[in-house]
Amino acid sequence: MKNLSALFVTTLVAGAAVAGPTCTVPQEKWIKEADFKARLEAQGYRIKTFKVSRGQCYEIYGFDKNGRKVEIYFDPQTGAVIESR
Repeated sequence: MKNLSALFVTTLVAGAAVAGPTCTVPQEKWIKEADFKARLEAQGYRIKTFKVSRGQCYEIYGFDKNGRKVEIYFDPQTGAVIESR
């Protein structure tokens, strides 16, 4: 039983570590997706995937201007980087 409890706690902690940030901005205040994508591409990002995360933030997977792989969460109202992996 102890092993099962430890596994459960480990799974919860790992799941929380993988989950992205949460944004609480009402959608009517968000930057339009197309406008935001264009802004990022103008900064040199090559976007492979652009989506709204489970936490209601903009999230991209792709490459920065130096060709490094990125996963970045943005505030959908301001465009500020919230988290980068």
